Amino acid sequence: MLLLAGIGAVLPVMPTTIFLILAVASFARSSPRLEARLLNHPRYGASLRAWKYQRAISRAGKFWACAGIGIGFLIFAFSARPSWPWLLGVAAFMLASASWIATRPSPSPDA
Repeated sequence: MLLLAGIGAVLPVMPTTIFLILAVASFARSSPRLEARLLNHPRYGASLRAWKYQRAISRAGKFWACAGIGIGFLIFAFSARPSWPWLLGVAAFMLASASWIATRPSPSPDA
């Protein structure tokens, strides 16, 4: 998972955070030392801690995730030129995904 997160940090078409969350979950069971390193990482640590302890996503994270979903949909719609059923199906899936992200709580500062 950590290797996939590293690839995702470099490639724009692959996510990073979900693989880091999975790596933290895996390290929690296998290597508490590596889990602590990820949770204390200067760049990703705060987001990972917010998710692990509060199941929360920052407002900026929500914005960029939903913006990425929207841009991805536009690229799909204009480059693939799908039929209407495919376009509506993909739109529904992406809207459901963006809605789920948008409805997660924001991290509380005191936690």
